[in-house]
Amino acid sequence: MKFLVVVQARMGSSRLPGKVLLPLAGRPLLARMIERVRSAKTPINLVVATTTAAEDQPIRDLCSDLGVHCYSGHPLDLLDRHYRAACDYGGDVVVKIPSDCPLIDPRVIDRVLACATETPARYDFVSNLHPPSYPDGNDVEAMPFPILETAWREARDPLDREHTTPFIWRQPGRFQLRNVVWETGKDFSSSHRWTIDYPEDYAFIKTVFEELYTPMHPIFSMEDILHLLEVRPDISALNAIHSGKFWYRDPSAILHLESEPTREVVR
Repeated sequence: MKFLVVVQARMGSSRLPGKVLLPLAGRPLLARMIERVRSAKTPINLVVATTTAAEDQPIRDLCSDLGVHCYSGHPLDLLDRHYRAACDYGGDVVVKIPSDCPLIDPRVIDRVLACATETPARYDFVSNLHPPSYPDGNDVEAMPFPILETAWREARDPLDREHTTPFIWRQPGRFQLRNVVWETGKDFSSSHRWTIDYPEDYAFIKTVFEELYTPMHPIFSMEDILHLLEVRPDISALNAIHSGKFWYRDPSAILHLESEPTREVVR
């Protein structure tokens, strides 16, 4: 089974423009995130999916410097961007990881993809987001290419087009869904915000990198971060005002979710 990881990235963030190229430990944020994704043990092919906008040329330049595939597509239709990137670069399973997860733990990627390979003919969508339990910013969603193609062909709702996967996970009666929960049994998804949308998020992530990143230990773990936050609660306070904010928990995002979902949860 061949995995194609698609990391969507653009410069035009409304809340924090240019966030993907903000500096982290001397390199652009996107470069640090790619470094962490590439550290997963699961063999993957990686492509950054950006837009055709001229302002996203620095992303294309960075990908060239890093030796990473880059696809330029529709600015707002992420479903189309993912689909066409997958058509260009192949893969039996397409994996969506957003570029606002620079602290993602490679072992979380491995765990979700391991679940996707256990019984590949049984599941149409495997993720750790529905419902989430890991610290926010460890987002992994995987779907066989034919399922992504079905969504690309049939989806009409702007939300489904903009966010790539809701067409699938909002129809649990049609698609077989598998959710991977954090094996600790804890739910830190609302209390631990490790993603980047706001300046406060950047302050948090930048501080974590300053405390934990070293050339000898570049891929610090989720446990390393949790230990740091235990002894330095002031770091958690940097972006606590935004904890618990998820676009997919907006009522409009789940308006059409079927009342009796048939989904399997993996613990």
